[in-house]
Amino acid sequence: MRIADLPPLGRFVHPAVFYASDEEYLGLLVPFVVEGLEQGHPVAASVPARRLRLLREGLGSAADDVLLLDMEVEGRNPGRIIPAVLRRFADRHPDKHVRIIGEPIWAGRTDAEYPACAQHEALINLAFADRDVTIACPYDTASLDEHVVIDALATHPLVWETGRRYDSDHYAPGAVVDRYNQPFDVVPDAVTLKVTTPAGIRDARRFATEQAGRLGLPDVRTADLALITTELVVNSVRHAGGTCLLSIWQDGTHLVCSVQDDGHLTDPLAGRRSATVDQDGGRGLLVVNQLADLVRVHTTPKGTTTHVFLRIAP
Repeated sequence: MRIADLPPLGRFVHPAVFYASDEEYLGLLVPFVVEGLEQGHPVAASVPARRLRLLREGLGSAADDVLLLDMEVEGRNPGRIIPAVLRRFADRHPDKHVRIIGEPIWAGRTDAEYPACAQHEALINLAFADRDVTIACPYDTASLDEHVVIDALATHPLVWETGRRYDSDHYAPGAVVDRYNQPFDVVPDAVTLKVTTPAGIRDARRFATEQAGRLGLPDVRTADLALITTELVVNSVRHAGGTCLLSIWQDGTHLVCSVQDDGHLTDPLAGRRSATVDQDGGRGLLVVNQLADLVRVHTTPKGTTTHVFLRIAP
């Protein structure tokens, strides 16, 4: 899954915003928001809950003119941020420059989530290369691991810090997408089902529902799992050689559903493009990203495995 050569950034601006305190956070982002509002730019901010409260207080009355979203809710699955947060807001204002603050990585992110977060940050550059948008991504350098900050320099062409702005000398988003194209092992006690024909799609859906009940997934999430399973298995049967292996197991607080097939996913933005009204098909991975708490994809010329995480407890 490699990003092709990107066109010139042009009107698209994508800085990593490095801060180490609440004061630096507000000092960097409040002027960015206020300046945008003064210039008539639509502004949105999707950041973790604590930062959301801080930003709202720092903006004062100007906060009323900003779309404020909790990234811990909207972006729990990094795979849904581009279509459901960034593009959704930008597409509402096609004739204006749009400013967005997006903070998808915070100290509470798990080791399982982080690779998907890093890939998301890299793919923003591909998804918005031709758009009149500024997407500023804050990074808490005081609490995040060093490798996260290093990755930020590779996924963002620009860096904003207190008192200076500069080009990143390490910008290489395609390398980050490739580096985190990592396998996620199926555990030995996983329950599996092999699907070899279109007729097996119904069996896969029934199998997923049974395993959800066994593992204690709430009813509303069981319906989500059934739909996710259907979408993934249909993709495999129709587009990836006709055979797939469906596996389900519990990983701590999550049910994990894995679908492995012989296909090669060559589009790095698969599942991250907003669907159009007249679109015929091609919504499967988009639906999966919308419903899941986390999606991890590992793809090679020999096959693709999609791991989907659903939190068991409400």
